Amino acid sequence: MNTTAKFLIIRFSSIGDIVLTSPVIRCMKQQIEDAEIHFLTKPQFAGIVTNNPYITKVHVLKDNFQDTIEELKDECFDYVIDLHHSLRSSRVISQLGLGAFKFKKLNIEKWLYVNFKINRLPDIHIVDRYLNTVAMFDVANDGKGLDYFIPEKDEINLKTIAENIFPKKYIAFVIGAKHFTKQLPTEKIVEICNRLNAPVLLLGGKEDAAKGEEIITKTEKSDIVNICGKFSLNQSASIVKQAGVVITHDTGLMHIAAAFHKKIISVWGNTIPAFGMYPYMPGEGSEIVEIKNLKCRPCTKIGFRICPKNHFLCMRQIDENKIADLALKLMQT
Repeated sequence: MNTTAKFLIIRFSSIGDIVLTSPVIRCMKQQIEDAEIHFLTKPQFAGIVTNNPYITKVHVLKDNFQDTIEELKDECFDYVIDLHHSLRSSRVISQLGLGAFKFKKLNIEKWLYVNFKINRLPDIHIVDRYLNTVAMFDVANDGKGLDYFIPEKDEINLKTIAENIFPKKYIAFVIGAKHFTKQLPTEKIVEICNRLNAPVLLLGGKEDAAKGEEIITKTEKSDIVNICGKFSLNQSASIVKQAGVVITHDTGLMHIAAAFHKKIISVWGNTIPAFGMYPYMPGEGSEIVEIKNLKCRPCTKIGFRICPKNHFLCMRQIDENKIADLALKLMQT
């Protein structure tokens, strides 16, 4: 397409969803001549895209919604690419008075699967559905996967974490997730760690720090370090980038690991890969671990604080030995 155009891409949240928009940003910038790409998100997620060289400017939602609109109006956009498709994003589009290209969220299809176990979901990753939103601009998937850009100041020297362990190749274990029903029980994580013959770094947010300490206390390993809550997202991304293997739940760091084409073992509880948000173009040998054909799964498209059936079979039936064996195999290749 040979025309100059100014685009606003909207994706308010969250970490993984924003990382998954990165192929759209790159492909638009590289395939639309002189395209100028702006991105609108929530303030707490701006750091995910601030360092993206394909983005001209990042805008954030302000406390006063009208202030946000005035800032965006001053930019005189030609097109809006709505990859969030919510009431708020629709309100932004309405206020700007522009036509928009909206991502289809498949909420009805997900509702049918969650409530009646009727699967009418298309067998297509969300990245490709995002890209379909801009197909009319002759933008095509370049097959390069996801992007995640870490500023130099956030690159981590591993020796500062545990000098006695590094520079050995290690396993990054993302023990957290936004919802409890996406997380392996602590005792299973302990058993997995006990079987790993490589250093392990436990990753997560501040809310996962106590869980990390419990794992450290119960494990028999000496070369395991709990760094949950000690590093920023970009710094955690640097630690994931340098890992030999990443074991992770369905969470933002899973998608960041995929951006670096890491060997990923992704563990799924109440959510399912069929929703289209499994690791996109991860490293060779990556595997998905889940309990298929469980009648109550998926019980939600997001997650719960507790298992609604009070048995948590989607995680309790996961074979921790399988995960450990996969990790050991991947570390050797």
